[in-house]
Amino acid sequence: MFKSILVPIDLADTDLAKPALATAITLSQTWSGSIRLLNVLPMTPVMLAEYVPADFDEQQRQTSEEALAEQQRQTSEEALAIVARESGIETGRISSVVRQGGIYHEILEEAVHMKADLIVMTSHRPAMRTYFLGSNAGHVVRYAKCSVLVVRH
Repeated sequence: MFKSILVPIDLADTDLAKPALATAITLSQTWSGSIRLLNVLPMTPVMLAEYVPADFDEQQRQTSEEALAEQQRQTSEEALAIVARESGIETGRISSVVRQGGIYHEILEEAVHMKADLIVMTSHRPAMRTYFLGSNAGHVVRYAKCSVLVVRH
């Protein structure tokens, strides 16, 4: 039933992802499925956009910022590899990927790209701001083309 499971992980708070990863591992063993770990590196926050030059993104691509972004990507890939190794899932059934962009958008894009049957993710307890702005988990639940399991921490 769930052969391809996507597990988004915030590397800044890996403890938050542990319940989702444990759930995904159980489901993947039950259905002989595979797991893909995903970390999303954010772009320049919109609230900071007015403080940076209009061509900041272009400058960022052309300067040493590109090297910094690549280093950040490599660090994230290494951290995901550690999480994968520590999961106990055999190497052929777990993979990882790092994407850059908006969190929920990249989760949805990766789910489509890998043809995920299920997205398993954790969510913070709802706060007043998430009721007005919408959380990443809320967006994923609303717009995913596959099943989504939100595990509360």
